[in-house]
Amino acid sequence: MTATRQTPAADRVLVAGAGPVGLTAALVLARRGVPVTVLEAGAELATESRASTFHPPTLEMLAELGVVDALLARGLIAGSFQFRDRRTGPVATLDLSLLSEDTPYPFRLQCEQNKLTPLLVDALGRFPDSEVRFGARVAEVERTSRGVCAVLSDGSRVLGSWLVGADGAHSAVRRSVGAEFHGITYPERFLVASLDEDPGAVLPDLAPIAYVLDPDEWMVLLRTPDHWRVLLPTPAGTSDRSELACLPGRLLDITAHPGGPALAHASLYRVHQRVAGTFRSGRVLLCGDAAHVNNPLGGMGMNSGIHDAVLMGRALADLVTGAGSDEELSDCAEERRACALRYVGAETHGNWERLRIRDPGERAALAAELRATAADPVAARRSLLRSSMIDSLRGVRWSR
Repeated sequence: MTATRQTPAADRVLVAGAGPVGLTAALVLARRGVPVTVLEAGAELATESRASTFHPPTLEMLAELGVVDALLARGLIAGSFQFRDRRTGPVATLDLSLLSEDTPYPFRLQCEQNKLTPLLVDALGRFPDSEVRFGARVAEVERTSRGVCAVLSDGSRVLGSWLVGADGAHSAVRRSVGAEFHGITYPERFLVASLDEDPGAVLPDLAPIAYVLDPDEWMVLLRTPDHWRVLLPTPAGTSDRSELACLPGRLLDITAHPGGPALAHASLYRVHQRVAGTFRSGRVLLCGDAAHVNNPLGGMGMNSGIHDAVLMGRALADLVTGAGSDEELSDCAEERRACALRYVGAETHGNWERLRIRDPGERAALAAELRATAADPVAARRSLLRSSMIDSLRGVRWSR
């Protein structure tokens, strides 16, 4: 016989997933007086570093939630990013201080997402009507006469008025509501490694974020507080073991050590570009990777997921508390889906295409375009407004 847990309040909202997106949604709701229960499959918060870039509008949202100062203290401020040619060196460097009139945070913050989630849990703990339950994997969502029921993997059931699905790319919530998840899978795997040395020792004028163009093997270099991270494309059809074994040899041009750089960690994964058919199904909302996934080039995945959580969380809180309407919540969900399709997906896919251009003439034209953009403050600011995700939120009804 399965146990039924009755929620303490009729308007309690359930959140599936205690990653940065789910916890942000929960904190938005709690701060607006909505009781919330976060259901997390793991026994504790995830410790993997995963995403590590926070864009200016994300920092503004986290400031409103009261956690940005602590996050800034744990991170590394990157005031610029650059494009490099893997063979010839720097091509163009873009100065994020050009955004100083557009945002109080004219930089990217390099900080692993596992440094944000404890801050969000601590902030959520200040609200007595909120809780985080670990070891509570949502396996299915059922509709009820008064709301929703989250069926956990152990058979127990948790009732709520609404449910926010932030349970990742393999979301059980998304599958349960029958939302399609169309898109593409990239032909290569992505290999990400953490280095225990500074590639700037051998790469002249290396910025803290570098997109390295190369027709044969592009690369992304990211400095974080603990490591330098490198991202490389890896062909499909080979074993992870063989690729990890040859990794040091692929990085000889960014290290002073003849045997390759010292590696703290390395892993491979397939990358997809997909968007759910809907971000709202009745009383169920989808946010973050549960709603859309994209390649990591440009650092937009976690950031756009946090934007989902804040904007849809505000619209849901307004509806629950009587300050907003059902139509406004639906409009917000549709707006976030449109952003995932037309902005995040387009930008990240464009970044992938740019890094791997093979034709010499096209490569020369791209380099000239990048240099011209960086040299013109007006053009550079226009480009930065887009790459920093500020443009993606302009005119949004729920932005404050």
